[in-house]
Amino acid sequence: MSLYNENQLKIYNSLSKKKEVFTPINEGAVGMYVCGPTVYSNVHLGNVRTFTSFDLIYRYLKHLGYKVRYVRNITDAGHLENDADVGEDRIAKKARLEQIEPMEVVQRYTVDFHQILQKFNNLAPNIEPTATGHIIEQIEIVKDLITKDFAYIVNGSVYFDVLKYSETENYGILSGRDIKDAIHNTRDLDGQTEKKNPQDFALWKKASPEHIMRWPSPWSDGFPGWHLECTAMSTKYLGEQFDIHGGGMDLKFPHHECEIAQAKSCNGIHPVNYWMHANMLTLNGQKMAKSTGNHILPSEIFSGKNTVLKKAFSPSVTRFFMLQAHYRSNLDFSNAALEASEKGFQRLMQGQKLLNNLKAAKVSSLEISKWVRSCYKAMNDDFNSPILIAQLFEGLKYIHLIYEEKETLSSDDLKFFTCVFNTFIFDVLGLVNDLDQNNSEKLNETIKLLIQLREQAREDKNWELSDQIRNKLSDLNIQLKDEKEGTIFTVN
Repeated sequence: MSLYNENQLKIYNSLSKKKEVFTPINEGAVGMYVCGPTVYSNVHLGNVRTFTSFDLIYRYLKHLGYKVRYVRNITDAGHLENDADVGEDRIAKKARLEQIEPMEVVQRYTVDFHQILQKFNNLAPNIEPTATGHIIEQIEIVKDLITKDFAYIVNGSVYFDVLKYSETENYGILSGRDIKDAIHNTRDLDGQTEKKNPQDFALWKKASPEHIMRWPSPWSDGFPGWHLECTAMSTKYLGEQFDIHGGGMDLKFPHHECEIAQAKSCNGIHPVNYWMHANMLTLNGQKMAKSTGNHILPSEIFSGKNTVLKKAFSPSVTRFFMLQAHYRSNLDFSNAALEASEKGFQRLMQGQKLLNNLKAAKVSSLEISKWVRSCYKAMNDDFNSPILIAQLFEGLKYIHLIYEEKETLSSDDLKFFTCVFNTFIFDVLGLVNDLDQNNSEKLNETIKLLIQLREQAREDKNWELSDQIRNKLSDLNIQLKDEKEGTIFTVN
């Protein structure tokens, strides 16, 4: 029997604004779409938090035995500055500034995105479609919306008619906004005068002469609207209606609201059963954002080369820091928070290492089953990773009691406890014990420093110090070998 039959998972649904029992459309299978990055710059930690949150969700669904189709897109066209319908394409702007092709920008930052998420041990999605790879599908949706009178053409551009849609549907069902609020909050931007109403959004934009990224369509040479891309890709790979749609809190309006309107106008049904939104990561009390410059890059955290942290922190410690907060809560980034997370992570990894070396004793006097249930209870309550982590620290108490022979476990109970403890740390939370790796890197740097001191001693003809360094390292099974290019070492 799959674990999902034994666990009642509840998910906070942004649509209903309450926790709901998760019931997938097809038993045993889950379709999940997450809005991916616009690849015009290096991914910052605020972005990483969102993708790590959904990595946790993906991992737990898989752990419960669901067959998950996880789709996460790459936006490589059509996302204009300030998330508006006018202005310059973010990728094209980067290409212009660096005097390279737009697809060079896309390739560079897609590779960076993948490399960074790999360092954080995020699992790859099952499908990773690109906006430029689905132009045909997007054009077909626009045709359908025009036919059904939910879209109109002006000067080669096509816009979604929000007021027409609102005659029968609730535009604002997700965000809680109404059309009057939308009109009031819409900025008066140049180029919007061709719309019937300021809150209408672009499905297809006619490209200006200087616009680099363009494709032929029945209306003009142009490019798709940002909101249209996700509707095309999510419904193509997950169907007209699927289980989970996720993204950052900042996408709720207008992006996800527009997705609902487009999809429902085309297919007549609400496209998603459970809308999930990860909250912000803040720095200096403000949202991390590329546009404001208030952000920190993962590479700056790993190297320690930044103005926020006193030292470098590993990917696993940084991931652990993010998982110590619930995905729907705000999380503030600081040196003190990272240092506290590092201490907690080290305790957890040391306890896990100790657990693997424990031996069974007489009979069980621990409530292992109760502890296991508490771990699942945490994750079943809207993927509550901080509560799960608290339970894992409770598990550490058991480990030390067994180690000190104050409590005992039968062989079967010990195997069960070890399996569950390791599963939640590594498979569900996705942590990696990189303490040994960090120690190895520190050892290598220390040896290199000693080699430099030895080379200086030899230049100074201080043969006694030179031999002393070599001999002391040899006593530690670290062998030096002098070659033409310099001194190399091996650790035996």
